[in-house]
Amino acid sequence: MSNTVSNRRVVILAAEGQPLPCNLDALRALADVTVTDAAGLAQAASGADVLFLWDFFSSALQEAWPHADSLKWVHVAAAGVDAMMFEELRDSEVLLTNAHGFFDQPIAEFVLASILAHDKQLHLSKTLQQDSVWKHRELTRTAGSRALVVGTGGIGRATARLLRAVGLEVRGVGRTPRENDPDFGTVSASAELAEHVGWADHLAVTAPLTEQTRNLVDAAVLAAMKPSAHLINVSRGALVDEPALLSALRTGQIAAASLDVFSEEPAPASHPFWGMENVHMSAHMCGDVTGWRDALARQFQDNLERWLTGQDLANVVDKQRGYVSSFS
Repeated sequence: MSNTVSNRRVVILAAEGQPLPCNLDALRALADVTVTDAAGLAQAASGADVLFLWDFFSSALQEAWPHADSLKWVHVAAAGVDAMMFEELRDSEVLLTNAHGFFDQPIAEFVLASILAHDKQLHLSKTLQQDSVWKHRELTRTAGSRALVVGTGGIGRATARLLRAVGLEVRGVGRTPRENDPDFGTVSASAELAEHVGWADHLAVTAPLTEQTRNLVDAAVLAAMKPSAHLINVSRGALVDEPALLSALRTGQIAAASLDVFSEEPAPASHPFWGMENVHMSAHMCGDVTGWRDALARQFQDNLERWLTGQDLANVVDKQRGYVSSFS
């Protein structure tokens, strides 16, 4: 790239208290950069060519959309783009890209950790330790157990490969059923999840949130699971019908759930999940390994350099599907 700053206008949407991109100076050397919060987005968006949603959970773009008169490209510093998939953006010519790829392996590791913690009763061991209780138990062998992974994109595939590597039998659930998939072997249709979920010891939810996947794991799916089954959700809370899950866990319809995402975040202190021994909660952090913010900032810079030099952008989201359409 030339040392001359481009006349292209880039707006970075950041939240109060959120650290700014580590490469802000480098971005300013490439383009005319404005940093704003949600309250100032409408004004900042006027005449802007590019919007970098560093505050990736914000839905402020929809309200500011009428002012985004020159917008050509929106980049979201996250894998999920559901927070900003409103109709006007979906139907526009504006390109949408995301952080596809970065979170695949960290989230896969989190899924494996959740399975091992469940099978080896690590949560119970910690509770017993805190109570100074020595209690011998028999554990579950993880190798040879079965995992059904909902979502056959990058995160789902990384999860399938990692689980297979430690000896689990893995199948997938996606838009299109198929056999002989390189990572899943058998892929069943999402619409038929209830027919196949009884096969699994662990159900890992890794799919993006779209209108087709909202409440995909509903009462019928939960009723079809094994009583010994373990649900892991590392995607979005809205993929799982929370009231139905709460009922299933309370009645022993399924054994346990490891939840990194919730329908309301932060999960309110009054939520019943907090006090349930068979629910293991974390604060929407399964992919946030050390250095993640810096990596996402550099990912945007790489794409900005591509865009300024007329190259195709990486990680272009299929706006009709709601995700980067590498696989079905």
